[in-house]
Amino acid sequence: MTTRRQFINHTSNALLGLATFSTISLLNKKLIADPSQDNTIATLEKRIPVLMSQKLVPGVAITIINNGQLYWTRSFGVKNYKTKQPIDNNTIFAAASLTKPLFAYTVLKLCEQGQLHLNSPLTEYTSTPYIKDSRIKQINTRMVLSHTTGFPNWSGNAPVWIERTPGTKFGYSGEGYLYLQKVVEQITGQPLDIYIKNNFLQPWGMKNSSLTWESEFETLATYGHDRAGNPKMMSKPTKAISAGSLRTTATDYAQFLMAMMNPGTLESPYLTQPSIEEMLYPQIKITQSLDWGLGWGIEHTPNGNCFWHWGDVGTFKSFTVASPSLKTGIVILTNSENGLKISEEIVRLAIGGQHPAFRFSMIRY
Repeated sequence: MTTRRQFINHTSNALLGLATFSTISLLNKKLIADPSQDNTIATLEKRIPVLMSQKLVPGVAITIINNGQLYWTRSFGVKNYKTKQPIDNNTIFAAASLTKPLFAYTVLKLCEQGQLHLNSPLTEYTSTPYIKDSRIKQINTRMVLSHTTGFPNWSGNAPVWIERTPGTKFGYSGEGYLYLQKVVEQITGQPLDIYIKNNFLQPWGMKNSSLTWESEFETLATYGHDRAGNPKMMSKPTKAISAGSLRTTATDYAQFLMAMMNPGTLESPYLTQPSIEEMLYPQIKITQSLDWGLGWGIEHTPNGNCFWHWGDVGTFKSFTVASPSLKTGIVILTNSENGLKISEEIVRLAIGGQHPAFRFSMIRY
């Protein structure tokens, strides 16, 4: 087992050695956290390796969006603590629940096309009910995307069940997403990974992203790491899971954030402005400062509402947050069970402000 002192010493040396690796400054525009963009970037490049050493995080990839465009992307650390292979901007991470907003976006596009309706019971699209409980007839797309189906988060190997009356209370549920995935695959006649890749990922230029494992990922993927810094191989999904199987890079996922900020036409692979507004409209209140929209968490800040999500699959943790009004945002992907311990400070340094999303009850640090 790696000791904390060993991890800090080795990781600090590795990070110092990688101090000039994998940096792209893409636009000469100012960040909102500091009137001097150069000072903000310099602060991030100095502070992030310190945070990684303190919290035992071997690798991090970050992309910042400003004015609705890619601004800066940077990779720190290593893919595998033992081999010390460096992370770069093409390194693949397990994005976990960052998959959910992407799936929600896909669903809203089907709604725009008239193939699906937010308020119609999902039983209208299936030949047989998903479960025997008669309340299944109440569950619609809006409930799934706002986590108000009444399903548990996960049912394990048991058939899913309804815990509470659908539409009445927030209850985060991956099971709801799996139900809606079955409906979407029936409507489109395609496996979800193929449909999303052809209609969204490829048109957006997300060339290093997929909901299932691809052969190219063998050399690009990072290992995950437990709290002690021990490397754990990334799982390789053979079937898409709408709730969490996305494999991606920080730069690729930022393309999706930009899609949220830059609406398109009905004929394009982008949602129209009314559909974006529908996604980001609060559907259910969680706390005084947090609501849930369709696929996204919504946080209330002094600078206006931001949409956000986190990802947690144990040895990979991730976080993203963006302001639709300011058109700023950040993607943070980590290869560590400790990853969320450094995310809040990175967000504050990069885009400024206080973010109540980090107080969400399900986030495990």
